[in-house]
Amino acid sequence: MKVVIVGGVAGGATAAARLRRLDETAEIVVFERSGFISYANCGLPYYIGGVIEDEAELTLQTPESFYERFRVQVKVRHEVTAIDRAAKTVTVHDLTTGRVFSEPYDKLLLAPGARPTQPALPGVGLDRLFTLRTVEDTLRIRRFVDEQRPQSVVLAGGGFIGLELAENLRERGLDVTIVQRPRQLMAPFDADMAALIHREVRAHGVHLALGHTVEGFAETNGGVEVLLKGEQPLRADMVVLAIGVTPDSHLAADAGLELGLKGSITVNDRMQTSDPDIYAVGDAVQVRHFVSGQPALIALAGPANKQGRIAADNIAGGDSHFKGSQGSSVLKIFGLTAAATGLNEGAARRAGLDTDAVVLSPMNHAGYYPGGQVMTMKVVFERRTGKILGAQIIGSDGVDKRIDVLATAIRAGMSAYDLTELDLAYAPPYSSAKDPVNMAGYMIENLLTGRVRQFRLDDLAALPRDGSVTLVDARTPGEYRRGHADGFINLPLDELREHLAELDPAKPVYVMCQSGLRSYLACRILAQYGFTCYNFTGGYRFYEAVTTDHRQSQQAFACGMDK
Repeated sequence: MKVVIVGGVAGGATAAARLRRLDETAEIVVFERSGFISYANCGLPYYIGGVIEDEAELTLQTPESFYERFRVQVKVRHEVTAIDRAAKTVTVHDLTTGRVFSEPYDKLLLAPGARPTQPALPGVGLDRLFTLRTVEDTLRIRRFVDEQRPQSVVLAGGGFIGLELAENLRERGLDVTIVQRPRQLMAPFDADMAALIHREVRAHGVHLALGHTVEGFAETNGGVEVLLKGEQPLRADMVVLAIGVTPDSHLAADAGLELGLKGSITVNDRMQTSDPDIYAVGDAVQVRHFVSGQPALIALAGPANKQGRIAADNIAGGDSHFKGSQGSSVLKIFGLTAAATGLNEGAARRAGLDTDAVVLSPMNHAGYYPGGQVMTMKVVFERRTGKILGAQIIGSDGVDKRIDVLATAIRAGMSAYDLTELDLAYAPPYSSAKDPVNMAGYMIENLLTGRVRQFRLDDLAALPRDGSVTLVDARTPGEYRRGHADGFINLPLDELREHLAELDPAKPVYVMCQSGLRSYLACRILAQYGFTCYNFTGGYRFYEAVTTDHRQSQQAFACGMDK
């Protein structure tokens, strides 16, 4: 059996190695159009920033080492330009010599990945305009920064690559601006959680121009102008397009294979295309979202590697199935870690799910142990069943641990009730006796059982300030003086019982505190005295972060840039 693999990075290299482990006699040929294979896509921005110093660290294998270990022929700088399904051949262009030849296959695996989205805008192709996909792209950017010493950069796009580049270029001393059409960074996060990301990047001197449409680029004297719709252009010494990726599926399209979302390659759960002898994996394929069950594009290394393994199993005669991706991801943003899994609240609602969410601010470990830091968690759940649908966490140490626990809970179909029973490791330097994941379960359980009612940030503005409801801030007088939500009176939790006679039990009471804990305790007291009480999820800390971000974003939008 001869297997030809198009693409030698995550999915393609994984498939080749797995296939050899399953079949020592198969002839395996990998064609990779760049000059490198099995390279660490996720590490590319960190080489530009100098965190990874040695260029060789970016490549996990070379064609020579791959052949020595697996006896797989890897041909770099070879671009597959066409597929002849009837003849079962691919046309290959040797980019070094210019030779064009035909290569036969018994099974074909497409792992071309995704390419940086490049809209047809004026100025695309300028020398100071960059994209980041391959090692060659990385070397070009690093060389430009090292040799030309640019002072400023505009990043068009605020996703994973945009933020990683923002951090690394900022650490190298560049003045960094992120511009994009959406009014928030990081689409996997809901807007309220993204506000915490905005605060962190602003604190490190990164300017945000959110809600602006890029209309083109123009060369200026030693720089580039980024042309914005209805606004003055932004000028910088260099520009990096990081506005997203597009499935690199032209080979599949030209061969008449079935396509899906945004031209992605449609595959079944065995990673077969509409041609049973052609498989496809990685960023170019449409997958099923594990939580919603709907078609999705999820360009992440983890799913690509799993798909490569599954495709190899099936090519070798096995019966492996890909059960879907839930988009688990984590990102370092200066001093923060931001992580997400499953559906965010907006995506869950668009999928037609009846959802709610809790927001909590636990410490990453026991509060009495030195060095504890607050993390912000948002856990999305189904109202009827309490099933966990997704989670977002922003903080520092311990974020990755909790998101992985929640990702596992989602994969296992767990509900909030199950979270309360998880037996998680505890020692003061690492966690609390009630782990933050347990706490999220307790909070949701209280809502589902009716022990507490909550109100959300979106509900706050609509609350009447005419005296028909009672708005209470349960923090200390000192906390209250430093800032409070409009219309809320200060009634500290520890004094609440002594002031019950001053409250009208016929009026609903809405309570806020710093994190949501004291307000919950206040609601439990009030409920047992006959009051109808609502607890503000997330607390004043969350409210302040989100509303401050809204004000800064509006001001920045009005003046053209967050400077």
